Amino acid sequence: MLEFDIVPAPRRSAEERAALLGDPGFGRVFTDHMVTIRYADTKGWYDARLVPFGPLSLSPATAALHYGQEIFEGLKAYAMPDGGVALFRPEANARRLNATAVRLAMPELPEELFLRAVWTLVDADRDWVPTRPGQSLYLRPFMIATDPFLGVRPSSEYLFAVIASPAGSYFAGGAKPVTVWVSEDYSRAAPGGTGAVKTAANYAASLLAQAQAQEAGCDQVVFLDAVEKRWIEESGSMNLFFVYDDGGVPLLVTPPLNGSILPGVTRDSVLRLAEHLGYGVAERPYSQAEWRADAESGKLRETFACGTGVVITSIGTARTKDGEFTIAGATEGPVTSTIRDAIVGIQRGLAEDPFGWSRRRP
Repeated sequence: MLEFDIVPAPRRSAEERAALLGDPGFGRVFTDHMVTIRYADTKGWYDARLVPFGPLSLSPATAALHYGQEIFEGLKAYAMPDGGVALFRPEANARRLNATAVRLAMPELPEELFLRAVWTLVDADRDWVPTRPGQSLYLRPFMIATDPFLGVRPSSEYLFAVIASPAGSYFAGGAKPVTVWVSEDYSRAAPGGTGAVKTAANYAASLLAQAQAQEAGCDQVVFLDAVEKRWIEESGSMNLFFVYDDGGVPLLVTPPLNGSILPGVTRDSVLRLAEHLGYGVAERPYSQAEWRADAESGKLRETFACGTGVVITSIGTARTKDGEFTIAGATEGPVTSTIRDAIVGIQRGLAEDPFGWSRRRP
């Protein structure tokens, strides 16, 4: 078992830390330390360290810079009411990282080593876990190919790292319903591609469509399938749910995992929570035309998006080249708020955890 070498960082003062935690935003403030672990084909995983947060030294020929062998995860640490700290379903992130690694021809990281790396950083930077309502410590594990070689082949060397960033609301407006742009010009992923795994290239491919969404006054982009440009898949960083009334019982519809949609940890949590609450769930193809028609007729009661960063956020308006439509008056519905409160309650230790998802430390 690898042991972590500890190289303490100069710690910022309590006053400086408090000022940064007052309004951290998302992904712009970082804690004092990071974790690094190296891999070589001839050694396996080695050189596990907790070191001061800072720049990485890389050759200009580093494989990740040229051929995109870079993968990542996202999860959060939460302050508990009793003063402890908890992670939400970290094993699911470890498994998804390895599924992504296999797809990108990269080495798998043992699950227990992933978990120890994350906890090592959280334990070292415990003072950075925010305690204000709605805030958390966002954790970004990632792996890059570090072989300084320009030949087109899988790298023989890799760096796995974990960094941490105190986080507030993902969207500037907080929890109010967001507006989305349905992109018909650009595709996020295609059958046989990498849409079902969490690699940097997927997000790079989404940026132009996201810029188009912002030009249209929208918060996020929604992608259609790459073949027919008909079926809703996911947004730039979120999975999607559509809520109907099925004889007095909420029915949650979401696009199926077809190989081009990321299997979100929050998505899976929503499905399991919905069934636990007695709601109906259906994973089936869902078209842009159905979304518009049912929203305009009132048959569709709610639409929401989910992900680690946003948790659960209501979608109030969808814009397309052919105009826009609103869902239920662009107000958040009761199913969206119930699901969000249930997940947040488990994450923050404020509600029963019937699934055993929370991993706590005193």
